[in-house]
Amino acid sequence: MPRTTEMPLFELQTLQGSKIDWNKFKGKYLLFVNVASECGFTPQYKSLQKLYDTYNDKLEIIGLPCNQFGAQEPGSADEIASFCELNFGVSFTLTEKISVKGVHQHPLYKWLTDANENGIKSSSVKWNFQKYLVDPDRKLIDYYYSTTDPLSKKITRHFE
Repeated sequence: MPRTTEMPLFELQTLQGSKIDWNKFKGKYLLFVNVASECGFTPQYKSLQKLYDTYNDKLEIIGLPCNQFGAQEPGSADEIASFCELNFGVSFTLTEKISVKGVHQHPLYKWLTDANENGIKSSSVKWNFQKYLVDPDRKLIDYYYSTTDPLSKKITRHFE
């Protein structure tokens, strides 16, 4: 069995183009979600924001726009930011658009989806709004398919 490894501090840019400062999130759970503006699961932005509003002292949500599933995130960084703010009041971190699978898979998602990297389990990202929960020690806890509501006890039990 692979040994559990700490998530490296991967380089990621916010939608506004600044580098993510991982020190801001020290001691918090991290919920990584590949997001899209034109998906049937897009209303989960509302639940994600409620989750963030409720637990932001213990949890940071990082939404990672991705256009790999049904081309459902075609917008520019400004369009994505505007859509999320106007429609859902999103105040959690949103990153630049990334690839979560395939030959251009971002190194973060390589770590999240490969047991040889994360030491816990392998998975594949099946669709938009798949969620990966990492503990305050930067160890993978689990992943949750798109159909899992962000406010589900499966997720919230870790930091209630």
